[in-house]
Amino acid sequence: MIKRATFGNRGLPYALLLPQVVITLVFFFWPAGQALVQSVLIEDAFGLKTSFAGLANFERVFADESYLKSLRTTAIFTAASCLLSMSVALLLAVMADRIIRGAGAYKTLLIWPYAVAPALAGVLWGFMFNPTIGVVAYVLQAFGINWNYHVDGDQALFLVTLAAAWKQVSYNFIFFLAGLAAIPRSVIEAAAIDGAGPAKRFWTIVFPLLSPTTFFLLVLNIVHLFFDSFGIVHALTSGGPGGATEILVFKVWSDGSRGTDLGGSAAQSVVLMAIVIALTVAQFRYIERRVHY
Repeated sequence: MIKRATFGNRGLPYALLLPQVVITLVFFFWPAGQALVQSVLIEDAFGLKTSFAGLANFERVFADESYLKSLRTTAIFTAASCLLSMSVALLLAVMADRIIRGAGAYKTLLIWPYAVAPALAGVLWGFMFNPTIGVVAYVLQAFGINWNYHVDGDQALFLVTLAAAWKQVSYNFIFFLAGLAAIPRSVIEAAAIDGAGPAKRFWTIVFPLLSPTTFFLLVLNIVHLFFDSFGIVHALTSGGPGGATEILVFKVWSDGSRGTDLGGSAAQSVVLMAIVIALTVAQFRYIERRVHY
């Protein structure tokens, strides 16, 4: 028999949902609608006259070599950051699930970085890897590595990827740890009795049972890296050097705020939104089939 929640007042469920609906409408649908409208308009140089441009803004965006470069940079940055953050978080969660003495302190220290704002995370990593005063940069130069992410695009992209992955490790760690705690110990103990080693138990039992958590984190991490990494990039490299770290969300802001190309910036934001929606749908359509619930 399925138990269903009942409300004495029929208006109560709608009243409880109303704040979330209002927030979604005001902070998502309304800005998205404004971006759609702005993407088909063009303003004169002084912002005094607006005219309908159709798909001209989109054609100009896709013909821009710097935008195509930003698209490739975003793909590399997102894939590397997502893989690194989830892999490290899973490793730390497995270690935390086994540790006994000091487990509370160990887990607390791993969760703390999630409270750091993205912009502040960019500043912290910028200080550590600063080629003049940075501690890590000093160690790298002592090993003969000519480190200067201000002029080397590959180093800048590597640093931004590292900072974004570090920022997400704590979030992923929390969910992986919860997923590990939900796995029955009897299943793992039965596999150990049958002679399965730690590695085999992990890949044949633990990891498949973590697939719902992994899929959930994969979707959220990709969305986060596409949108919420702006603060890290802005604080750490400002898209440089030479556009090497200019990911899509930063280019939307840069072209709109710095270049005052509101129509082109709105078109880029629509394309970015379409990319994220397409990736999310593809993940639910194809990757979720491999998930064991």
